[in-house]
Amino acid sequence: MFHPLRVSAIERITDDAVAVTFAVPAALCETFRHSPGQHLNVRYRVGGEEIRRSYSICAPAAEHPGEPLMRVGIRMVDGGAFSTYALKELTVGDQVEAMAPMGRFVLDPRPGHFAAIVGGSGITPVLSMAATLLAREPLARFCLIRSDRTAASTMFLDEVADLKDRYPDRFQLVTALSREEQAAGLPSGRLDRERLSVLLPALLSVPDVDGWFLCGPLGLVRAAEGALRALGADRSRIHQEIFHVADESAAPSAAARVAAPSESRLTATLDGRSGSWPVQDGESLLDTMLRSRSDAPYACKGGVCGTCRAYLVSGEVRMDRNFALEPEETGAGFVLACQSHPVTLEVELDFDR
Repeated sequence: MFHPLRVSAIERITDDAVAVTFAVPAALCETFRHSPGQHLNVRYRVGGEEIRRSYSICAPAAEHPGEPLMRVGIRMVDGGAFSTYALKELTVGDQVEAMAPMGRFVLDPRPGHFAAIVGGSGITPVLSMAATLLAREPLARFCLIRSDRTAASTMFLDEVADLKDRYPDRFQLVTALSREEQAAGLPSGRLDRERLSVLLPALLSVPDVDGWFLCGPLGLVRAAEGALRALGADRSRIHQEIFHVADESAAPSAAARVAAPSESRLTATLDGRSGSWPVQDGESLLDTMLRSRSDAPYACKGGVCGTCRAYLVSGEVRMDRNFALEPEETGAGFVLACQSHPVTLEVELDFDR
């Protein structure tokens, strides 16, 4: 369900990125109370076309009864309809529709040692995690390893510096720039698997970290995951969220392009209401549902954000790609409706699980 939110502030944080703050009406405070790391799905009409996008919340999570702060980071994407609009036309006072915060890439405050490896705008949810954790839990430590192109392109530079000043004994920051030399710190260059395999053990005891949070482009996240596993990190302690997938990763495999059975039928439950519809040739199960249920949840339709996550009650599906669900989730029977196609004549999904 979407709710109207008014833009209360827009701050330019780099040449190609802004932080947008939404005013939350008193009646919706509990609806928009978020966990650190969650994202906001927004909907807007640009040129008569409905645009949906998912943006991570960068603000610390507010405790009850405090008023939630809905602040998201938006970076310009080449050809991106909403990001272009946000940077060039969106103004204070405009109204945007948003769903309640969602997502399972979260760090609830607790004692322990946590670390994150982020690239570019991947800092956005991790900023919320670190700020909330350090403010609420005096027995927690956080190590942030971030990669950016240049200092000028680095999002939330001041906010991260403030964390370092406020928590000098509990917040560790390591910055790598891929296209610019630093006066101090790491030499210029990308954080690939080989480089991370040398850097990480020099910073901390990798197996003893209570939670690793990887966020950013697919290449960086995969490289970080590989380095961590090789260094002894338990897979259950590694959490990831992909922010960008290169075009070559977008094409489904030959196996994924197998035609669905003719006369396949989808049955789905959402918000307690069930329905059944025929699946047209080539369409995803999400598109099948959207023909009759415009409230079906989605944002990116690219297998990245996880908004369309549903439980496979019965039948069998194939997914073109999956960059949102953890192995434990797929093993438990969850699928991405936007990437799923029927393999059996009858498929049933439950979006309420």
